Amino acid sequence: MGLKWDQPEDIAEILAENHPGLNPLDVRFTDLRQWVIDLDEFDDDPAASNEAKLEAIQMAWHELYEENEQNSEEDSE
Repeated sequence: MGLKWDQPEDIAEILAENHPGLNPLDVRFTDLRQWVIDLDEFDDDPAASNEAKLEAIQMAWHELYEENEQNSEEDSE
């Protein structure tokens, strides 16, 4: 069973792996939507996306991004 729009944390983890170092707040929703649809693990209706679902994915990804950035800073100290 593949990923659905209502699994923002799982989708965010894959996007963070596929686009390391990219701040998700710099990604347009149109690009984000396409990246999700293009994931091999994604198995949902592309038309079922909406702004709230994309924002949930973006925010989950941003949390991961912030954690990774913080860990990188600690490693360099």
